Amino acid sequence: METNSKIVIVGAGLAGLTAAIHLSKLGYSIILIEKNSFPKHKVCGEYISNEVLPYLDWLDVNPEILKPTKIDSLLFSTAKGKTIKAKLPLGGFGISRYAFDFYLFEKAKAQNYEIIQETVTDIHFSDDLFTVHLSNNTTLIADIVIGAYGKRSNIDQKLQRNFIQKKSPWLAVKAHYKGEFPNNLVGLHNFKGGYCGVSKVENDVINICYLADYETFQQYKNIEEYQSKVVAKNPLLQSIFDQTTPIFEKPLTISQICFDKKEPVDQHILMIGDSAGLIHPLCGNGMAMAIRSAKIVSELVDGYCQNNIHSRKELEQKYKQTWHENFKSRLQIGSILGSILQHQNLSEWLIRIFIQFPILLSEVIKRTHGKQIQIKP
Repeated sequence: METNSKIVIVGAGLAGLTAAIHLSKLGYSIILIEKNSFPKHKVCGEYISNEVLPYLDWLDVNPEILKPTKIDSLLFSTAKGKTIKAKLPLGGFGISRYAFDFYLFEKAKAQNYEIIQETVTDIHFSDDLFTVHLSNNTTLIADIVIGAYGKRSNIDQKLQRNFIQKKSPWLAVKAHYKGEFPNNLVGLHNFKGGYCGVSKVENDVINICYLADYETFQQYKNIEEYQSKVVAKNPLLQSIFDQTTPIFEKPLTISQICFDKKEPVDQHILMIGDSAGLIHPLCGNGMAMAIRSAKIVSELVDGYCQNNIHSRKELEQKYKQTWHENFKSRLQIGSILGSILQHQNLSEWLIRIFIQFPILLSEVIKRTHGKQIQIKP
């Protein structure tokens, strides 16, 4: 079966849903493809910078309905427990992917596009059109394809993207807990071979998500042993685990997390969110980046469809340029910080520098977060 659509979005995560809502608000016919059902937990730090609030308001998306926590402070600790605290310039809010993605999905269903729960098996571009193949033997023909399918996918294998050829050393683990933790705080805690984010989301739930070096992780029998013998060697994390009770039956995990460079346009597909580039979780800003990337691509696709952008080549060049202007520096700083925190002595040295010159920490925070989105009247 063959179906024609102006725009196909592959992946209904945060970036894909946001782009779909934006483009459908402008009146475009959209097909959104997602293999998973909602609601669904995802491995994520679950913190969003307030930089995106004006844009969400323009989309008629109101996170306040879900009663997120208001976060204004950061606590950073080294593996030995040395700490420094700082204010977040714009602040942010804590909200679970389970709640927020489902909220966006429900909003999407009420708008002008079709949602297909299916797996994309291949994407081809020829004669200025895309052919998108689904596992149920459906074929979609589209003028524009937006890739919003996340960190790593079989589609990346099919497209033979450069980063997918390399084995990544990173594994991420996430779970929700009940217990005592300040509502307004996001904690970033270093441990040998990784780092961990801790913050509250809605319903007084604590989200704990950490990135671990797989080579170290595989030396232990299971997650529980690894957490007790490696992660909890940081005294602050030990205290958090001691004072909290897991809600999940078992933690969620995701492997092969790659921070290598990705291209925001690959084989004419416009990539957004983690499909375009992944920032180190210690920067705590991946969700805001996903939302902002959806805004960028939606505005440019609108310009192309309205003939204000006169060719596909111009569209792709403008998207690459705008994407790099917004995110290249953030990703580079995140990569540098990630490299430093892999080495205990360097992370201890970095904390000493931040303690002596706290303005440097504030500057790092600013450079890993964007300015508040301005909405043109």
